[in-house]
Amino acid sequence: MNTRRSEPVRFASSTGPQLAGVIDHPVGPVRGWGVFVHGFTLGKDSPAAARTCRQLAAKGIGMLRFDALGLGDSGGDWGDGSFTVKVADTLRAVEVMAERASSPVLLVGHSWGGAAAIAAGRRHPAVGAVATMAAPSDPSHVQKHFAPLLDRVLAEGEASWTVGGRTLRLTRQFVDDVRRARVLDSVTALDRPLLVLHSPVDETVDIAHAGRIFGAAHHPRSFVSLEEADHLLTRPGRAQRAAKVISAWAGPYLAAAAARRELATA
Repeated sequence: MNTRRSEPVRFASSTGPQLAGVIDHPVGPVRGWGVFVHGFTLGKDSPAAARTCRQLAAKGIGMLRFDALGLGDSGGDWGDGSFTVKVADTLRAVEVMAERASSPVLLVGHSWGGAAAIAAGRRHPAVGAVATMAAPSDPSHVQKHFAPLLDRVLAEGEASWTVGGRTLRLTRQFVDDVRRARVLDSVTALDRPLLVLHSPVDETVDIAHAGRIFGAAHHPRSFVSLEEADHLLTRPGRAQRAAKVISAWAGPYLAAAAARRELATA
């Protein structure tokens, strides 16, 4: 049996700077591989990302989690990113895992990362299934976090934004890009199995967002309520429970997709 281990990796972002990631390798028999997309200004080591990925690895699904542009250990400037860039960088991460593994990739996204996972999911043939946790149905939902700065950003082109003890550069291009995003269109066009997980007591992204995502999705689709979970999944055991649900749900889809891929390449 394999012992649990994490492997640091770096890969080029869609815009050039290097992104820093960690691959949590599977414990025991390998059931599949996946990519985790973290929330708005969080990172690969946030509780939702780290705990979910480690639990999935414990269930035999190896996961790559990575810091977005300008966050954590990644290079570049956060202000040069956008929702479009986050989606493109998610696709770069899928490519990294697809090159390493012969199996399809499970795409898991938390919060804003869940919206990005949906948008990216239909764009790469290696993606076998998509799961979201506490995802907004409209990426522009994040504007409420920097609402006091909006007028200045739109008038001057950018402004400094302090969040979580860090100072980030918020740009007009970033805001305009977020406002143009249409995730529900991507949900409708998603031709992959979709799992929507959301807490009914989420005070950051209301569960109504999950209803809109689920309502726009085609089958196979599933919804699971994460009772008593906070938005960031910091309460003990909540991220791990979500990962166990994802593992059980994704298993048949990853196995079936892997079988189809083997037949296609035989």
